[in-house]
Amino acid sequence: MTESRPLLAVAWMMGALASFTGMALAGRELTAEMSVFQAMALRSIICVAVLGLIAWRAGLHRVATGRFRLHLVRSLAHFGGTYAWITGISLLPLAAVFSIEFTTPIWTALLGAAFLGERLTRWRLAGIALGFAGILVILRPGAGLFDPAALVVLGAAWCYSTVYAFTRAMAPTESPLAIIFWMNLIQLPLGLAPALFDWVAPSAQAWPWIAVIGIAGLTSHFCVAHAMRHADAALVAPMDFVRLPLIAVVGWMFYAEPFNPSVLAGGALIFAGNMTGLWGERASRRSR
Repeated sequence: MTESRPLLAVAWMMGALASFTGMALAGRELTAEMSVFQAMALRSIICVAVLGLIAWRAGLHRVATGRFRLHLVRSLAHFGGTYAWITGISLLPLAAVFSIEFTTPIWTALLGAAFLGERLTRWRLAGIALGFAGILVILRPGAGLFDPAALVVLGAAWCYSTVYAFTRAMAPTESPLAIIFWMNLIQLPLGLAPALFDWVAPSAQAWPWIAVIGIAGLTSHFCVAHAMRHADAALVAPMDFVRLPLIAVVGWMFYAEPFNPSVLAGGALIFAGNMTGLWGERASRRSR
């Protein structure tokens, strides 16, 4: 890692937070007039165009790969996660979607233990327990307020955890540019084919949101990667939690979504579980 520069890391994370918020708003606005598949296809078209230009300038050898099957499986998982996430955005309060999405590191730890041989230490187990407690607080099974759409977002979190597990396995041989390029290239026909059956001409009001969902899909990856370059994950990860109160305020301002204490409390528990695993592992490494 490069020299630690916490203020620069904070600046990059602010860019990531703006990107995540922009994608959520764009997903909500676009699915009001078009299918989720069409919104994803338009996003992929923009991403492929931008990444193709970057790859051409940097050299096409930067995106060459001998592990296409892994790219294919990873991209399918990401496609499913994105479809479920945007669907959840269209059906649930924004804060609820972001809270449930915070469970992704929990599923990642379980998948890492199952398929990558990673150990489930006591810190990780404690974090997983807190995370599941947070899920129960948000979903409140038996309270009569359960929304089945929450399971869709849980599915998105599980898909994203699969993506992270594959990324870990591919990182030694595949560059970040190659991983993102192939992901968007593979996802383009996956979204475009079903979208053609009920394609609608985007309205004038939709085009700015199409640009937002396409560009923010790239800048979110870019900003988080650069934040991690300039500070330890233990500093960067807590800043990601700012997404929850931020999106709660955005949901209230734009869509009159009420503040839900159980969603905020559950999100806080899930985040505490993530940080327990992160800081506990960090302390264990230092003691060793």
